[in-house]
Amino acid sequence: MLELLRGLVADAKDFLPLLITLTAVTVLLAVLNAYFRRRWKDKTDLQFRFQLIMLALTLAGGLAVVIALPVNDVLRGQLLGLIGILLSAAIALSSTTFIGNILAGIMIKVVRSARPGDWITVADLTGRVTEMNLLHTRVQTEFRDLVTVPNLFMVTQPLHVVRASGTIIHTEVSLGYDVHHARVSEVLLAAAANAGLKDAFVHVRSLGDFAVNYRVAGLLEDVQSLISTRSHLCKAVLDAMHAADIEIVSPNFMNTRALDAGQRFIAKTEPGPKADDAEATKAEDIAFDVAAEAASVEELRKTLERVEAELAGDEARADKALRDRLEARKTRIHAEIEAAEKQRADSEESN
Repeated sequence: MLELLRGLVADAKDFLPLLITLTAVTVLLAVLNAYFRRRWKDKTDLQFRFQLIMLALTLAGGLAVVIALPVNDVLRGQLLGLIGILLSAAIALSSTTFIGNILAGIMIKVVRSARPGDWITVADLTGRVTEMNLLHTRVQTEFRDLVTVPNLFMVTQPLHVVRASGTIIHTEVSLGYDVHHARVSEVLLAAAANAGLKDAFVHVRSLGDFAVNYRVAGLLEDVQSLISTRSHLCKAVLDAMHAADIEIVSPNFMNTRALDAGQRFIAKTEPGPKADDAEATKAEDIAFDVAAEAASVEELRKTLERVEAELAGDEARADKALRDRLEARKTRIHAEIEAAEKQRADSEESN
């Protein structure tokens, strides 16, 4: 009986380091998880950091448990080697797996090719970024829909990002050979100017069997009105062509109907306010409400970074009044970010 008790005590001593390690790892992970969730619950931009920290700590805790196992050094080394092989195999075969999306999310964060609020095009998806997480990126389309895109898809497809300083927008029109290209260029440049574009230009795209294809394009500096300006450019081209007495009609149309020699196909100008003046709401205001809120939060964070940089400077250290003003501004920006984040969360829940 005594020998049996001694054997049990010896076995318990062997497993004691494992139990202590397992308990310590479990408690530490639970405490850190609760702490980070409470600290960053209103800061969605830090969720990526939280997820990455917890993933790294979980892997480290798992290795600590393996090291504490009551086995000999040879077997422990074999277990660690097996774990290394499994991790290597998982990374190598992760093109369409969970780990692949994590690696792609890290790549997007490091490259910083897009931010919340930016206009992007990935494959046939176009919209504005509202959220960038470890596993996915959320995009709001022009139809106000929220599309969740896996990060792996984001890095394996060409990613087009509209620059905040401006982008080129264009439209095309086909006209008959009876209209000289110099006159067409003049009319299209005037239409681009009426649509609010800068540095407009006209290209002859192709010479077809029945018509010449023209493209008019220009620089749009206010990218927030991208959709509306595209529509305005098409309207301006129609108005300019009709005002210049230029028909936009296929030659085949002339061959299928008997028309008077002097008949023109130009819409009559209707009395009353213009359609553009009657539009009380821009399409972007309706379609990209969540993306606009995300862009606003992103701008506030940039301002906060500048304020923190000024606080860390020598001038703020030497001037107490300046430091107090910067601290007050920092507190105010923090409050604005929290309010904007709460408003965005409420808006997503209501949708």
